[in-house]
Amino acid sequence: MENLLRDGDYVPNGFGGFTRLYGAQEVLAKALFKLTCRRGSFPFLQDLGSRLYELGRLRPSEREAAAKIYCEQALQGMGLTVDEVKLTQLPSGQASVEVCLTYQDEKQALEVRI
Repeated sequence: MENLLRDGDYVPNGFGGFTRLYGAQEVLAKALFKLTCRRGSFPFLQDLGSRLYELGRLRPSEREAAAKIYCEQALQGMGLTVDEVKLTQLPSGQASVEVCLTYQDEKQALEVRI
């Protein structure tokens, strides 16, 4: 069981506890966490996280292919298949990475801002 996080805070359930996630929702929440946090930022969990933050160091023509590789590395061992990754440059200077996944024969999508 995983608690639902929104804007860095746990979401209350209205009964004095927190909103719980189950099944596919739980797996997607964990995947989003792994894609969002920087790989190597936890001293005792060096393999946790993704390298998506490194995309800015690459040539624009290489970024989308690298983003797919970085997502696959981050989500390895979770039972998820990364089908497609779409990278969109935003006017704010950030980028949006849309990750299309398959989990237990179900298509899912996640968006990460970097």
